[in-house]
Amino acid sequence: MSLPFVPTATKPTWLGVMGGGQLGRMFVHAAQAMGYKVAVLEPEADTPAGQAADRTIVAKYTDPAGLLELGRLCVAVTTEFENVPADSLASLAAHSFVAPAAQCVSVAQDRIIEKRFFVDCAPRSGVMPAPHKAIASHLDIDAIGDELLPGILKTVRMGYDGKGQVVVRSRAELRAAFDKMQGVTCLLEKLLPLAYEVSVLTARGADGVSVVYPIAENVHRGGILFTTTVPGPNVSAECARKAQDAARAIVDQLGYVGVLCIEFFVLADGSLVVNEMAPRPHNSGHYTIDACVTSQFAQQARAMARLPLGDVRQHSPA
Repeated sequence: MSLPFVPTATKPTWLGVMGGGQLGRMFVHAAQAMGYKVAVLEPEADTPAGQAADRTIVAKYTDPAGLLELGRLCVAVTTEFENVPADSLASLAAHSFVAPAAQCVSVAQDRIIEKRFFVDCAPRSGVMPAPHKAIASHLDIDAIGDELLPGILKTVRMGYDGKGQVVVRSRAELRAAFDKMQGVTCLLEKLLPLAYEVSVLTARGADGVSVVYPIAENVHRGGILFTTTVPGPNVSAECARKAQDAARAIVDQLGYVGVLCIEFFVLADGSLVVNEMAPRPHNSGHYTIDACVTSQFAQQARAMARLPLGDVRQHSPA
């Protein structure tokens, strides 16, 4: 593996972030505390991450000049949200170490590709996604089996915080919901008897070494994360082991570098279903800032800089 990027007193070492939101701001603070300079590329001039960064490059995420400036300045670049164009990350990789890589982020950007990846990974991870079907036309609606209803219709791309999805309980509701999506390709996912939701935060270095944080139990309201509790009051030791083992398998099969959060459903019978993944630090991982030896943001900086990953032990309940 290549040598780590270590800041020195005589020459600043720059890390870059695509995106200027709150997660980017938290990353900026963590990286600066480790001695790094941080540059943010963001279309808006005044953003949470940009306010804290050492340099802000105001440019569209697809702007060649902005990407070139960021790539030449920074030894490594990451993204603070999953919908940054994967092509832009690929372009940056010609000049800088990009973590996570474009191909990893692209999997999480498309629900159909993501579900296919989870299915392919199942022999290794031991978990499957919910039964699902791509819906691109009314012909697809006609062809689905009744076993997928009731279900949740989700847009394939750009969905987050409960946006771009609706519960449908009949074929008629499915047709109406699909029409309201204005013909974009969607994914119909079977509604399952959910007991609770958990997430596993993991990180993997460029050397292939991975670490897994304690499992978090999450409550959502209106599709938005409301509370995260660690250790989870309902999470058994067996459930935690299965979810953490699955997370290790997923991050390894992706060949991922950086922090990855994987969300799971725990069903009424105790079985585990993989839901989705976020190729970045995650809101359910904020507990790591005060309750773990190494926060998820410091861990992201360590992975980007090719440093050994930090200790993930939890020292306080959260």
